Amino acid sequence: MAFPMIPDASFDGGDLDCGNGLLILIRQHLGPLERGQVLHLRSTDKSVAEDLPSWSRLTGNDLLDFRTEGTGLETVHHFLVVKGCLSERKVRLEEKFAPKPVLPGVANPIGDRVVPLPPRDQLIPRLPKLAVFGIGSMPRPAWLLRMLHEKLEGRITEEEFENAADDAVRLVVSTQESVGVDVLSDGEQRRDTYSSFVGGRLSCCRLIPVTDLLPYVDDPDKFKAELSQLDVPAEKVHHPALLGPLVRNRPLALQELAFLRTVTNRPIKVALPGPYLLTRTLFLECLSEKVYKEREALAADVVRLLREEIADLLAHGASFVQIDEPVLTEVVFAQTKKRRSFMCGALSGRLPKDAELEFARSILTQTLEGFPRERLAMHVCRGNWSRDESVALSGDYEPLVELFSQVPVGMLLLEFSTPRAGEMKVLRDLPRETKLGLGLVNPKTMEIESESVIMKRVEEAMKLFGADRVAALHPDCGFATFADNPVSSLEVARAKLEVLAGVAKRFR
Repeated sequence: MAFPMIPDASFDGGDLDCGNGLLILIRQHLGPLERGQVLHLRSTDKSVAEDLPSWSRLTGNDLLDFRTEGTGLETVHHFLVVKGCLSERKVRLEEKFAPKPVLPGVANPIGDRVVPLPPRDQLIPRLPKLAVFGIGSMPRPAWLLRMLHEKLEGRITEEEFENAADDAVRLVVSTQESVGVDVLSDGEQRRDTYSSFVGGRLSCCRLIPVTDLLPYVDDPDKFKAELSQLDVPAEKVHHPALLGPLVRNRPLALQELAFLRTVTNRPIKVALPGPYLLTRTLFLECLSEKVYKEREALAADVVRLLREEIADLLAHGASFVQIDEPVLTEVVFAQTKKRRSFMCGALSGRLPKDAELEFARSILTQTLEGFPRERLAMHVCRGNWSRDESVALSGDYEPLVELFSQVPVGMLLLEFSTPRAGEMKVLRDLPRETKLGLGLVNPKTMEIESESVIMKRVEEAMKLFGADRVAALHPDCGFATFADNPVSSLEVARAKLEVLAGVAKRFR
């Protein structure tokens, strides 16, 4: 068939419709193309002709041409889809062939990307009194963000990206060590978000832009308007889509730990999306239900996958593993909000509050039981996508105290730097063996908190719970939960961590 221009790539979608994986395949074939290049899609499903124009309009990828040949059962539809718009087709050569960035004085590693793991069952560095650490993400350098998108689009190899990420991790480690952080992380430099990165690690998943989910919701235009009200760049944020049963064919974060062990001797923590967060993230109607008919079946595989990962992380030198469960607050607080709470994990449906909390408690217990409690922590916050406090959830921890009391972790890492978190005293009935990490700096503000204010909050907590139970000081949440949408700069993150370290030193 003759087209107005020769396509740059082509593939046959067969009889798949948009709700059965065709959009994922389109995105997979568009990824390696330059913006302005054209993809030819061949399809025998008549519904694609109705659905593709809407997808094209909502995702910002122009539908250049649509033609049909044949009749009846032999009808074939042909589409030309532009990655972006045709006016972007000309790319400046100096940009296309620009060398990849290398930090001054730091040679990019080459060769095999398998980082040797440290010996199992070695002596694990102990945490100091009132340990200071970040919750997770640190702002990524601009050059790493560019390479992250090139990797997601298939334009560079995973090895090229990992080599660059190594340099970014070295910067983050140096920053933490220089201000006195006690327990280090890699700042989630290799992840696009704190939870969706799982979709890029497992062969059973595919990372797709959130905008690709628009055709699956009841009112795409309303949903797009809701996303635009927040600071998340939805066209850049990716969401994992299940292509088959959940299988841990490669580790999620073990290589992050292995590389960190080559650049620091300090205690290391690794954060993982919790089982409830991961189940809510992966179970989306019209996508995951084609693999799992019930959410409980997916949750069983999530539990198995996370138990395998936690066992490996603890065995190979992580001082503790942090489980992230921010969507718990969406369960108890979002019911009073009129608009959708977007946390890349709160897109799927849920049961009434009590039933949903019981489901979360059950799979958290199944995931964590049997591991040493003192090497497990759980982080809960109220959303971290915007500097605008008015869009974040609000309410004290009282509705979650019962769940907190039953989940087998040694430490809870909770936000307390803003009035939205309520009073600490609602946690007085927690079990004696449960220690607390206090979030006492706000990653969403540029103002650097004063030591005197933080010290008063620490003293308040010690009076309520006892000095031995106040185990850590940390920010409320990460400084760049969504890679493309950091709520802070590296300079501000550094200053806030330095204040926490100064307070901890005074108490010691």
